Amino acid sequence: MTTGTVNLHRVMSAPPERIYRAFLEPDAIARWLPPYGYTCLVHQLDAKVGGRHQMSFRNFGSGKSHDFGGEYLELVPNEKIRYSDQFDDPNLPGQMQTTITLRQVSCGTEITIRQEGIPEMIPTEMCYLGWQDSLDQLRRLVEPDIPD
Repeated sequence: MTTGTVNLHRVMSAPPERIYRAFLEPDAIARWLPPYGYTCLVHQLDAKVGGRHQMSFRNFGSGKSHDFGGEYLELVPNEKIRYSDQFDDPNLPGQMQTTITLRQVSCGTEITIRQEGIPEMIPTEMCYLGWQDSLDQLRRLVEPDIPD
């Protein structure tokens, strides 16, 4: 059964284009998306509407991993990303949907994230905790303005 929903809001001092790319480039996702203590292996990422993504998060301490993937449902360059996800584990049934909205503001980009359909077995507070880690790592990736 899928029942959980999380809503997140951040403002980052990076342009929307950089944040948008960070959500769609495999090496960037592997760098920032897994919460602290996890690694990420991106198996597939076809960033187009109807394209698929598949990845694994591995708990670095225990070595246990979980696989998940889905489809890109909507992509509006530098403004919106909507995709589905579902776990390969039959104990985590259902399909989640995540919507990321980017809006340029005077100091950078306002980011709104809504993740719906989280399996009942996963406490939403754990999702919030994981997203907080991920967004901190995203900030560290996209905010530096490093000259070539």
